[in-house]
Amino acid sequence: MPEQILKNVFGYDSFRAGQLDVVNTLVARENALIVMPTGSGKSLCFQVPSLLMGGLTIVVSPLVALMGDQVAALKLAGVDADTINSSRERQVNVAAWKKAAAGETRLLYMAPERLMTDRMLDALSQLPVKLIAVDEAHCMSRWGPSFRPEYEALSRLQTVFPDVPIAALTATADKTTQDDIATKLFGGPARHFVSSFDRPNIQLNVEMRGDAKRQLLDVVQAHKGESGIVYCLSRAKTEKMAQFLNDNGVAALPYHAGMSAEARTKNQTAFMTDDETHVMVATIAFGMGIDKPDVRYVCHTDMPGNVESYYQEIGRAGRDGKPSEAHMFYGLDDLRMRRMFIEQDDGDTDHKRREHKRLDALISYCESPECRRRALLAYFGEQLLDNEGCGNCDVCINPPHVVDGTTPAQQLLSAAVRTGQMFGQAHLIDIVRGADTEKIRSSGHDNLPTYGIGADLAKDEWRSIVRQLVAASFLIIDVAGHGGLSLTEKGQALLKGEQSFNYRKDVIKRSAKHSKARRDPSVALDDLSPEQHTLLDRLRDKRTQLAKERNVPAFMIFSDRSLEDMAREQPASEPAFADIHGVGAAKLRDFAGDFLGVIANQ
Repeated sequence: MPEQILKNVFGYDSFRAGQLDVVNTLVARENALIVMPTGSGKSLCFQVPSLLMGGLTIVVSPLVALMGDQVAALKLAGVDADTINSSRERQVNVAAWKKAAAGETRLLYMAPERLMTDRMLDALSQLPVKLIAVDEAHCMSRWGPSFRPEYEALSRLQTVFPDVPIAALTATADKTTQDDIATKLFGGPARHFVSSFDRPNIQLNVEMRGDAKRQLLDVVQAHKGESGIVYCLSRAKTEKMAQFLNDNGVAALPYHAGMSAEARTKNQTAFMTDDETHVMVATIAFGMGIDKPDVRYVCHTDMPGNVESYYQEIGRAGRDGKPSEAHMFYGLDDLRMRRMFIEQDDGDTDHKRREHKRLDALISYCESPECRRRALLAYFGEQLLDNEGCGNCDVCINPPHVVDGTTPAQQLLSAAVRTGQMFGQAHLIDIVRGADTEKIRSSGHDNLPTYGIGADLAKDEWRSIVRQLVAASFLIIDVAGHGGLSLTEKGQALLKGEQSFNYRKDVIKRSAKHSKARRDPSVALDDLSPEQHTLLDRLRDKRTQLAKERNVPAFMIFSDRSLEDMAREQPASEPAFADIHGVGAAKLRDFAGDFLGVIANQ
């Protein structure tokens, strides 16, 4: 029975919503596409069937570090799991293969390029393969946020293993991406399981970038001593921001593709296991499959490429279900850079058109004057049930002030037209504000009728207006040139008075102190007495000690929820310890004595 496996091996009393239906589908030897948000327990959807079905399960995973973490966690739960990958010595991989061939391994993790060689496929076809699970399945779709060409080869699996059910799992796939995955991987019937995309525990925040370093430091200092991920657009900025945080007393490490594999692995291991390393500053090279449950915030110092990428990256926060935050800072330069990246891509015209549309959707999300969660879920075809908004995004918490900006917009559009629609934001703002610059004087732009006409508005407000004119498609950026702004048909209509323009005034964000108060994790533990809090600290110390002895992240020993249950229930015997959340047979055998001793000696 699936429930027995769930309890005896993983220590959970019941399945989460949607999991059991997936388990039963795979056990019935049907293909399944599983789209569930990060932290919802996708792995159990194929791990439980694997143990029920026997034989060998092949798990396709894109990253060596991810494979190692999953295998380590399964072994702690008493499951015979292994991996064959390029980071291990040849003799270690050979030993892993011999165990799998002898029927001693239940789950074998491999990267697609290792799996999809003729030699490996021929060898596996001689073994009792019962299930294939493709993790991070969006990687095989060109419409997904992280396309990887090596994943396309997986379309052969249905031919090589015609009678083996395939599970495709992802947290990030809109309808187009889902259909593409199903067509390539299944080529036939499959059941689709699409859970809610909502992550209500993550507070969503977006603001115009001003002093990016100060904005970032405010977020990080509001989460002092807690884990966070900071995403930067470039390798150079990643290094710079990591150094800035360290200079301000924050233990931060960089991670990007320009570093050696050894350096990246060292920094990732420190972030996952070292209690003193709290912040990873990274490019998008970091994060896929990162299973660190206590990441309290994700901060983007630049706009991501599309909504899917944004959703995937913020999903690395709050996997334990506790209050967490997502912050994004962006400016007009982000829009220009993202448009330029799309145009420089090798994709065909249709691909570029799709990517521009996806970027449009993210821009609309950033500039939305209404609930951000509503806008985010709408992109994935889901409606927020509460018509009043989510109550946990910056727009709901501090509603923006929307004002009529038709007149200043017409002033700036006029300046753009009168200067040949070839200048960028900075120069146009200088014109309407009446700035005395060499560029204005030498161009004769101080003689224009629009010169100084908008001096009553501050430069930051003008930047906000320009940004929102671009976001609303009144202006377009010349991404192939030097960022010049020109009018669209919609912009021409606005200039002629045939359209109006409302814009949201950028509000001052709540202070870091207020942010800290909103999501203080201790709020979730109000039911613990002072003595139980003290016991919880001792249980955490024991967990850290055991994790270091085994060279695994602390959360793999027991989750915070498990330790909180121990502090609350204070079991005094092994049968009572077995009732604690997350205690399966193997962990009861290996760890009961250690934690019961801490509880008895409090």
